[in-house]
Amino acid sequence: MWVAAVFAAATFSFSCKEPESPEFDFEKTPVQVVHDMQILQTDKGEAEMRMHAPLMERYSFFKDSVQQSYELYSDGFFVDAYTPNGELETTITAEQAKHVTTVDRESWSAFGNVVIINHIKGEKMETDTLYWNKAEHQIYTDCYVRLTSDSGQLQGFGMTSDERARNSVILRPFDWYTVERDSTYRYVDTVNVMGPQKIVKK
Repeated sequence: MWVAAVFAAATFSFSCKEPESPEFDFEKTPVQVVHDMQILQTDKGEAEMRMHAPLMERYSFFKDSVQQSYELYSDGFFVDAYTPNGELETTITAEQAKHVTTVDRESWSAFGNVVIINHIKGEKMETDTLYWNKAEHQIYTDCYVRLTSDSGQLQGFGMTSDERARNSVILRPFDWYTVERDSTYRYVDTVNVMGPQKIVKK
């Protein structure tokens, strides 16, 4: 009888104990999730840039008493940039991207199979990591880069360019080859051959 009473009291004491709340890690938990994100940037009604991401997760938290915020695009990142005449000039794709915002700084970075194509020039750059300095309108990387154009291919480490990839420079080239063309040959922009691209708002 005494043993049963002690067991019953222990059971009652255990069942009334409040469960411990799990620790909530704000650095690993998004405060906002957006699926199939579409952004269209215009200037005087004309398209300048279009961005698409299957998934966007926004994180916001305090670290060392400083608020930090960033957006993570973990399922792919696609950007199209247009000329004032409506031509599709530059395309950037990557497996992932990150947009970081602090009190005095904003930065973009793209990771994994990053491909930058300037359709008008017929140039394609491939790298693993790309950074965008929005204030200076520049893109750059310190990683391996392969630049392929209609006239040949150039490989190296490090690259800097304007954000439209019009004037790309490989900083430390190590291998290249050229393709000889007939003097009458001219590159044809097959993307814009039918005229300026039309942006359809959904």
